[in-house]
Amino acid sequence: MKKLPFNHMLALLSTMTLVAGSHAVYAQQAAAEAEEVVVTGFKASLEKAQEVKKASSSIVEAIAAEDIGKLPDSSIAESLARLPGLAGERRDGRTSGLSVRGFNENYVATTMNGREILGIGDNRGVEYDLYPSEIISGATIYKTPDATLVNQGLGGIVNLSTIRPLDHAPVMSVSGNFEQNDLKSANPDFKDTGHRLAFTYADKFADDTIGVALSVATMESPSQEQQFRAWGYTDVDTNGDGVNDARAIGGQDTNVRSSLMKRDTYSGVFQYRPNDKVEVTVDALHIDFNDDKVFRGYEEGFAWGGGAVNTYGNVVDGLAMSGTTSNFASVIRNDGDSKEAKLDTFGLNVKYFLSDEWSLTLDAATGKSEKDQLDMESYSGVGRAPFGGAVTAGPQGAKNARAWTMTSKGAFFSAHPSLTQPDYSNAAIIKLAGPQAWGGGASPAFGGRNDQQDGFVNNPHFEEELTTLRLQASGDVEFSIVTGVEFGINYSDRSKSKVNYGAFLTSPEYYAADGVTIDAGDAAVPTKYITGVADLSVFGLGKMLAYDGIQMYRDGYYKETPAALFETNRLGDTYTVDEEVTTLFGMAKFETGVLTGNVGLQVISTDQSATGFATQTKAGGYVQATPVKDGKKYVQLLPSLNMNFQITDDQVVRFASAKTQSRSRMDDMRPNSTIGFSFDTARRNSTDPLFSAWSASSGNSTLKPTEAIQFDLSYEWYFAEDGLLSAAYFYKDLQSWNLNTRVVTDFSSYIIPGYHDVFTAADTAAGYSLKSKQGVTTANVAAGSGYAAGTEFQANIPLRLVSDYLDGLGVIASAAFMDGEIDNAGVKQEVPGLSKETYQLTVYYENSGFEARVSARKRDEYLSETQGLSLALTPGTDLGATLVDAQIGYNFANSGIQALEGLTITLQAQNLTNESTVVTEPDDAREIDRYQNFGANYLLGFSYKF
Repeated sequence: MKKLPFNHMLALLSTMTLVAGSHAVYAQQAAAEAEEVVVTGFKASLEKAQEVKKASSSIVEAIAAEDIGKLPDSSIAESLARLPGLAGERRDGRTSGLSVRGFNENYVATTMNGREILGIGDNRGVEYDLYPSEIISGATIYKTPDATLVNQGLGGIVNLSTIRPLDHAPVMSVSGNFEQNDLKSANPDFKDTGHRLAFTYADKFADDTIGVALSVATMESPSQEQQFRAWGYTDVDTNGDGVNDARAIGGQDTNVRSSLMKRDTYSGVFQYRPNDKVEVTVDALHIDFNDDKVFRGYEEGFAWGGGAVNTYGNVVDGLAMSGTTSNFASVIRNDGDSKEAKLDTFGLNVKYFLSDEWSLTLDAATGKSEKDQLDMESYSGVGRAPFGGAVTAGPQGAKNARAWTMTSKGAFFSAHPSLTQPDYSNAAIIKLAGPQAWGGGASPAFGGRNDQQDGFVNNPHFEEELTTLRLQASGDVEFSIVTGVEFGINYSDRSKSKVNYGAFLTSPEYYAADGVTIDAGDAAVPTKYITGVADLSVFGLGKMLAYDGIQMYRDGYYKETPAALFETNRLGDTYTVDEEVTTLFGMAKFETGVLTGNVGLQVISTDQSATGFATQTKAGGYVQATPVKDGKKYVQLLPSLNMNFQITDDQVVRFASAKTQSRSRMDDMRPNSTIGFSFDTARRNSTDPLFSAWSASSGNSTLKPTEAIQFDLSYEWYFAEDGLLSAAYFYKDLQSWNLNTRVVTDFSSYIIPGYHDVFTAADTAAGYSLKSKQGVTTANVAAGSGYAAGTEFQANIPLRLVSDYLDGLGVIASAAFMDGEIDNAGVKQEVPGLSKETYQLTVYYENSGFEARVSARKRDEYLSETQGLSLALTPGTDLGATLVDAQIGYNFANSGIQALEGLTITLQAQNLTNESTVVTEPDDAREIDRYQNFGANYLLGFSYKF
């Protein structure tokens, strides 16, 4: 068992000793707070959150809304990311993902009002920016579970809470924001301004027996991005001696992105509490989500550019830091991405009190989410690549040339010292035709030609449904040290499906007038689709013609050739996964002297199954697909223990131990298998199975959840209503981690004589043949084990305790130091989402209605994933970032202006220091795979409470 570094353990013990010994310093000052004061604003949210943390029997973190419909941040993800042990992950410039104790959202359970909820992601993880902050009244993050929390994750459990009108004072409020992005839109058809509007109403009727809450929120949020993306890096010969002596960039795909995210949310809650015996709660939620993007830029091959001519400048520690590339054809990319999603949930909760000590609860819910993503690529340039010739020769009539220099932001481009390039902003020379012969994948449908691909579309469609039913009994008992029990049964039925559609796109000018005969022509961009020019000067690439490629596709301009005819990974990634999970749970609460806590057990029965396709390429290049189905039934036991030692009224030491789990990723659970074959001569002639023409991949529908045995120890000192010092240590022993493993496989039964073994006459004369019948199959199995461990520190310091002159000023700080790894037969891998160090700091001031906050959060590098080829999720190392946000505002409640007493105005700045996102190759941080710059974001807002 690997231990956390000694200095972190020492810091934990030192903090415990320090805060315990300093108790007397604050005791008298805290006593002075006994006089009741009405607290509002950010300070009120701190006090509410601290009450939740203090009262919990588990180790938790919490956030609370300042008022109904008003969280401290504009995003629930932003608020969660400021808590100790948690870290946010930016996607498209917004904090959307979340890691808890070093585990990303795929290993974190997310619930709403105690129920498991759906997201619109490709897997189980919830994208937190899907849920608007206006409908959230608070959130609790359970770092240690108890037996009643039936939805569990290795990192923890995030429970979002919505308004309960019978538990709040009546209110009607309206709020809005005007949003401005710091980066001017580089695309002419997208703006850099947006808005948010929200209305919230909550009231009680019939002598406070009926409560109704309604929330409506709408948002249009812009986002801008400057992105460098490398094809990858490869070994090259820099001095012309025929020996590879360095690595260099293989090619680039650089663009400027503009997007507009739209979200409309409708939330309703109805409560009925006619007497002390019965309480009925009905809630419903509907979300419409749209995210439209354009990506405009260049795609160019350098070291991997075929006929490209490359020279290299200075080489530093094995990496070529500069060079020139010429004699290549640039692909002008006018790509679009449109994501449309809907989510609906409906829930019923009935609580019946049998007596003052016992109650029964019935909770039923159903939810459905649907996502359709249209990711379209449109290629253009100075002419179509010729069939059967070099891609940089022939009818396109021009070749490109650039110089490049590697920087911390990727490659920066400039003019070639001796050659010129075409003016790609001139519509007169741009043709709607692929300048590179990338159409080989669809060549069987075009008589073996590879010059027909003028674009591509990925259009995956996801549907997910979830039904849950829970029956629970709770009561007080007196048996030895046992003071209460909770037990019950929970049933969930979940289904997720993916249809992975893709198609090759061909311009109609490729055909003659009859629409059938191949003419291999090209044409100018139709005027009605031209939107102006896009500016890539920030990368040294100048300007290019901008047109609406995605609208061209929607209008039926292109002819489609389904990729599933030729690509095994289309139907090989089309699947449906079904899960039925029944959980019996029981928990006993105990108390003896200063010791309180609970002990419990979950018995979980799972019946999972999945359907999909096994695919392979047959003679002629077409795919054969065979339906497949697989699954598994199994039972698990998850015990848990939470113990709380109340040292004094405001000091507590908590210890917890539990067995937790995260269910396998949905894409890993598909039953599909794909057989691939490469016609590369060298691979077919190889006898090495690791360098074979044969390959395969498969999912695994029998995968069980990844489990962990965890131990937690924490010390918490609540020296004021808004003052806290705490320190915690955790260790998770990871078991049965799902990993991709490679197994040598015999593919003899898949050989098609006269197809796989056909070589050119020259190759046959040279002795080439299909020499290996073996290759590698990549499959997901539960083969890994490892650990994750860390120490966490938190301090909430109201500075009025130091001096009355500092009343209203406070500091919130936290730090987490983590370590972990996954081991498979001696091969080490990273825990997805784990940063070794994370820090959060907030300085706030509130006085006489004036409110100001500055917040910073920092995380180290971590293992992330992005959408790669065919939108497949691809791992990569994110170098982390330091994000600084600020907020200033004024609450007119005590202004003396009666008409404005319900008004609050705010100005927020997000990503104030314009922090970038950088993803690199794992072995060399100088090899930048992706650099993204998003700029700062500003929101001018108001809220008015009637």
